[in-house]
Amino acid sequence: MRLIDRIRAVAFDLDGTLIDTAPDLGDAANMMLVMLGGRLLPEQRIPYLVGAGIDRFVANVLTESLGGIAPEPKLQASAAALFRNLYRQRLFERSHLFSGVLELLETLADAGMPLSCITNKESTFALPLLEAAGLRSFFKLTLCADRAEDRKPSPNLLLAACARLDIEPKHMLYVGDSRSDVIAARSAGCRFVAVDYGYHHDLPLGDPRPDGIIGDLAEIISLYLRPLMGSRALGATS
Repeated sequence: MRLIDRIRAVAFDLDGTLIDTAPDLGDAANMMLVMLGGRLLPEQRIPYLVGAGIDRFVANVLTESLGGIAPEPKLQASAAALFRNLYRQRLFERSHLFSGVLELLETLADAGMPLSCITNKESTFALPLLEAAGLRSFFKLTLCADRAEDRKPSPNLLLAACARLDIEPKHMLYVGDSRSDVIAARSAGCRFVAVDYGYHHDLPLGDPRPDGIIGDLAEIISLYLRPLMGSRALGATS
């Protein structure tokens, strides 16, 4: 199955793709709710509320805690500030790498493939999280949605990464778990492969669709990149 040719760089989403961050996000969210006198949420609900940045996540948590009622702006603002303080204290306490992540990044890095992390997580959280997880050194670029206009499904960060790596978007493979990821990749002109273990379950539905869906990151090499693995200078493959 040869969907991808002449890939010169690989980029990854963070939450739900590289790291299962839901446990620590959930702990911080429920601590926030305790302090605000809200109803706690079961841990299994947290993955369905993740995405589009912290402000949206906090709004989703509050809405669910309030039984479907959207929070007032004043409550939203104070809750978001409280959540940020709580979450930065426990970025990688119960969070963990998904299966195959470290092995894949080591293999691609050893082969000379330029790697990037492109995430809707704010840099104040994403960078120390990657550091704590032992992943930051693998990435030549880590681009975060610190500005609302750069947040996926916007293609801005993918296009910026391609420009900084001096490659055409068609030569970048992006790997993610959400519909906003595939929309961003398609809008940028990048190829896109989805993981099926992440926080969203709507990727096979509707358009645009991913080039492929995988259950383990190791499949990226076996299904898509093996023809490129003969050289240790993958970034220079023509």
